Amino acid sequence: MKAPSRPNRPHGPSRSGSGGGPGPRGPRPPQRPAQSAGLPARLLAADALDRILRGNASLEDAFINDQGLEPRDRALAFRIVATALRRLGTIRAVIAGMLDKGAPKSAPKVETVLLVGAAQILFMDVPDHAAVGLSVDIARGDITTGGFAGLINAVLRRLTREGKERLAAAEALNLDTPEWLRQRWTKAYGAEKAKAMCAILAHEPALDLTVKGDPEKWAEALGGEVLPTGTVRVLQAGAVRALPGYDDGDWWVQDAAAAIPARLLGDVAGKSVADMCAAPGGKTAQLAAAGAHVTAIDRSGQRLVRLKENLDRLKLKADVREGDATSIAAGPFDAILLDAPCSATGTLRRHPDIAWAKRPGDVGTMAALQAKLIDHALDLLKSGGTLVYATCSLEPEEGEDQIARVLKERTDVTRVKITAEDVPGIAAFITPQGDLRTLPCDWVRGEPERSGLDGFFAARLSKR
Repeated sequence: MKAPSRPNRPHGPSRSGSGGGPGPRGPRPPQRPAQSAGLPARLLAADALDRILRGNASLEDAFINDQGLEPRDRALAFRIVATALRRLGTIRAVIAGMLDKGAPKSAPKVETVLLVGAAQILFMDVPDHAAVGLSVDIARGDITTGGFAGLINAVLRRLTREGKERLAAAEALNLDTPEWLRQRWTKAYGAEKAKAMCAILAHEPALDLTVKGDPEKWAEALGGEVLPTGTVRVLQAGAVRALPGYDDGDWWVQDAAAAIPARLLGDVAGKSVADMCAAPGGKTAQLAAAGAHVTAIDRSGQRLVRLKENLDRLKLKADVREGDATSIAAGPFDAILLDAPCSATGTLRRHPDIAWAKRPGDVGTMAALQAKLIDHALDLLKSGGTLVYATCSLEPEEGEDQIARVLKERTDVTRVKITAEDVPGIAAFITPQGDLRTLPCDWVRGEPERSGLDGFFAARLSKR
């Protein structure tokens, strides 16, 4: 992408001390840029990142208003935002080192534009001139940032010259995972594991697919590989909807770790199985494909719409019910899969926004909800039935501690230990207590892009 040429203009004093910024007469009015090549993607990236950092939007929700962009532009915008979020602490440190007075508090979106430009310069295969020029165009087109276009230009141009050196110094500080999470993980898993987890979170993960059958065939068709558990991992996927097998419903997107809990229920063919907190439906699809009579329960009607759409594409059926899983009247069921709402700290590879949206107090709040969900799920279970409890959290309060509480408080429940025979390839993830615990740094398979999986906890319980 070639950035449009522009004449050099004199600028007033700079916050970075290297030119740019508003002159002594105050900010200039914004200049609406022409829609040069690559600009729509950057505009979407800046808008989405700003809504995530300052509007508390999730990474997915921030891209709802894509204004009909071409899939290629939308994919580029998503990559820019995801990269900025994965490396947010490092990028902020690098930018701070170039601003004597910090980013202007009167125009917080200036930082957003700088983050978008810096993410491309430091971590993406994008021409420097395009990253700089298009970032300046974004600034000129916004009334809140137009007067700081010179500042943005100066900082990003300096970054193209000094970026490698400044990046090395910032990366040594390990700033891309919030300190409170690093401390938690060090306490739970040790310093070495915590460091390894933080390291792999900096890399974009591969695309994991659960296939209806013949994973070797689909790995060959999609240029991927079959993981020990049967998940197909694809490195260079491109647009998911354009891949072979998508329209025919032969597979669905699901992290390798997320695909394990449903299989811990064993042979569910012909059984009544509840998938509580079911949306967006990957585990419902697994159970339905295995022949279970599935009742999919979720409190979000909007998320259930997506679940139904996924089931229609996959040509699978389930009884879909909207309701609060802590109190819904249903069952009794032969088996229940409870993939409970949680802090989701195990999914930071795929959802890097979570690291900056969560706070320490969220863990306790979610743990209280999970306790209610487990107790109600057990009440909906037939005598002799099986409950698999799972969370995509790395926090013990949302996993191991929940099971310890249940076994202590309820005499009608026993743990059914998970074994290596339950699912191929999971032996290394089984805890001494007989539960399952995966970490993002597990499955080192060469380069980081081929390695790792979501952090998950799962336990299997039986009702006497």
